[in-house]
Amino acid sequence: MRQGPNSQKLTRNEILDFAVGEGKIMFDNQINVKFDFENDFDENKLNKYLKLANITKNLETEDILANLGVSIKEQNKIKLNNAGVLFFSKNPEKFFLISKVICVNYQTNEKIKILDKKIFDNGIISNIQDAINYVKKHIDVEYEIKKLERKEIPQYPEEAVRECIVNAVMHRDYFDKSGDTLIEVFKNKIVISNPGGLVEWLKQEDFGAASRTRNPLIANLLAKTIYVEKLGTGIKRIMGAMNEAKLPMPEFRFNKSFFATLYDKIGKEKQRKVTEKVTEKVTEKVTENQSKMLNLIRANNNITIHDLSAKINMSEKNIKENISKLKQKSILKRIGPDKGGHWEVIK
Repeated sequence: MRQGPNSQKLTRNEILDFAVGEGKIMFDNQINVKFDFENDFDENKLNKYLKLANITKNLETEDILANLGVSIKEQNKIKLNNAGVLFFSKNPEKFFLISKVICVNYQTNEKIKILDKKIFDNGIISNIQDAINYVKKHIDVEYEIKKLERKEIPQYPEEAVRECIVNAVMHRDYFDKSGDTLIEVFKNKIVISNPGGLVEWLKQEDFGAASRTRNPLIANLLAKTIYVEKLGTGIKRIMGAMNEAKLPMPEFRFNKSFFATLYDKIGKEKQRKVTEKVTEKVTEKVTENQSKMLNLIRANNNITIHDLSAKINMSEKNIKENISKLKQKSILKRIGPDKGGHWEVIK
């Protein structure tokens, strides 16, 4: 690894991380050696999937799994890869701590009072269905009555909610054990997040226009169901659904994680006013150079002191001193170690 004028030899874990980051190693196609087909396979989940995918069960289970790309046969034993386990195992949590989807409902637009919380961990298809139903249960519905007909108008269009949840499950980084797929329902917004930002092989300018998934097998399996109409169109469909509902455009943020935020009719305006108020207070507390540092960190929370020094034209010593001051003012904090961690702008 080249760092300034020096070259540093990679460790074993760094080589592995590099291979994963470049897409040379995929989580979903790795054979799961702990999975025992006779005891862990769930035939009912396969049947449910085949029905959703409109696939006729006219072959033996072994052949169907092979055709779906989720199994191999070794020494007369059927072995499933990680994608197959996530879809068709009786208990995914037995093999993965990262298979669940967590849904939370808050009373306001802040993470203060939790009204309800559910953890779903019954396979990818059930997790998606349960998460969609959870959101539908906890959002408002308006009723428009014209003549004898009553039209239900949900707080957020179901298509946008569904696409966000499916994307979070489909594109999360399953190698990353630091977080969960999380759906947070606030009073005037919904935030759907998952570990793993954009894949290394997708440029930011191509976001929303091209499909470059880190989990091609999972994506392919979902693409056969009603939950994915066409790979690579999810972001456009979310934006289209929000526009048709006359709601603010969704916000997408990505660094080490991916965040999709849907606002209702007043949520965006509330967010703007809060941001402006906080920005005014913070601006009073920081110098011009500190403000530049914060803007660079917001754009890339993995930025190094060396890069900050180069971009602001300030010595690394002064960068460290300003970081210390920002920490003392409770504006900036470091999450994790110096190597492998990231910055977080608190205000």
